[in-house]
Amino acid sequence: MSRIPRSSLLLAATLLLLPGAFAADNAKPAKVLTGQAAFTDAAHESPGTRRHVTAADLPAPAPQESVDNGPPVSPRPANAWPIAPKGFKVELYATGLDNPRLLRTAPNGDIFLAESETGKIKVFRGVGPDGKPQQTSVFATDLHQPFGIAFYPAGPDPQWIYIGDTDQIVRFAYKNGDLKASGAMENLAELPGGGRLRGGGHWTRDVVFSKDGSKLFASVGSHSNVDDADTHPEEFHRADVLEFLPTGKFVKVYAYGIRNCVGEAVNPTTGELWCSTNERDGLGNNLVPDYVTHVQEGGFYGWPWFYMGGPSGGKQDPRHPGKHPGLQSKVITPDILVNPHFASLEMLFYEGSQFPAEYKGDGFAAEHGSWNRAPRAGYEVIRLPMKNGHATGEYEDFLTGFVTADDKVWGRPVGVTVAKDGSLFVSDDGSKSIWHVSYVGK
Repeated sequence: MSRIPRSSLLLAATLLLLPGAFAADNAKPAKVLTGQAAFTDAAHESPGTRRHVTAADLPAPAPQESVDNGPPVSPRPANAWPIAPKGFKVELYATGLDNPRLLRTAPNGDIFLAESETGKIKVFRGVGPDGKPQQTSVFATDLHQPFGIAFYPAGPDPQWIYIGDTDQIVRFAYKNGDLKASGAMENLAELPGGGRLRGGGHWTRDVVFSKDGSKLFASVGSHSNVDDADTHPEEFHRADVLEFLPTGKFVKVYAYGIRNCVGEAVNPTTGELWCSTNERDGLGNNLVPDYVTHVQEGGFYGWPWFYMGGPSGGKQDPRHPGKHPGLQSKVITPDILVNPHFASLEMLFYEGSQFPAEYKGDGFAAEHGSWNRAPRAGYEVIRLPMKNGHATGEYEDFLTGFVTADDKVWGRPVGVTVAKDGSLFVSDDGSKSIWHVSYVGK
């Protein structure tokens, strides 16, 4: 049987990309691709397709495959539009933004956005008849690559908005409806420096509160790809999730060996902290998988000496032979392995009521897209099926179409948030836009 060319597959998808368009509501239950069929590239990502990657599917290290295939982002073609599952409608909410990254919804329904490179937090209010924001404002400026945003305390009447800067946790006094910070920034805690100007390495810092509000979790990515943390002091308190009190007092390292936990979320069913993680590069096209997982208190997830899947807990990274044998059995295999080099960023749990009932309690995660992989992969938003608050291990393509038929990347999803009406907003720092995904099917 002849193979359909990659360009034909992507061209067929591109022909469906009409602004604001949606398909009829007649989708069948998704088939789950397993084993080697679960590995994918952008040409084969399609809404509704499910994959289940397991540790048993992972190949041996193949560093000779490692390439620098980072995408130069192209302008969005006139006929290009994100593709959602049948019954969903995608509209362009805002564009012309400066490095739009993480999104969070305030209790009153305002959408907060971190424009990280310019040091701004912006606010978007409402959806007008034209599908655009009814009001836009700059809430705060002069931050240090802000990323994480959290409202405290939980509930309808927060008093503070917390921001995860690359080198600190800060907060502003806040009350419902504030479009601009009404008071001075308060510095609560220092974080290991990140970013080009503050120490290097992974710079995103998400912040989220535990379900009872007693703990503040801050994610701090590693300084490097796979440096030995024993001999590189710049890795101190990095590749960790750190626990603080809401006052900013440091409590402890909550979990470690998580190379770059970019997006955090608390599972509303179980109360567990979850994390969307960028794993290491340099070991081949299909190694090591990025992942989305619950984060176990005191848990060790392998970096830099091990990664998931060994018979005794973890597999030794060949760049650290014989290191820390006592830790091998402690390596936790994550709940959901996504494809390697996907660059999994912000995640959330869907608690809205607009989407079909089967979405309730499931997760969503933004996949920024690969650079260290010959076939491009990621560049999509994925759905994370849950059962009674626990992962099935599968993930499903949800919003695709950010790569053209000739393999050019025009969009890169970063942030996801759910509006008060249950629709989904997606930030995209490739096209510098925010997309609005609504369910309009039956």
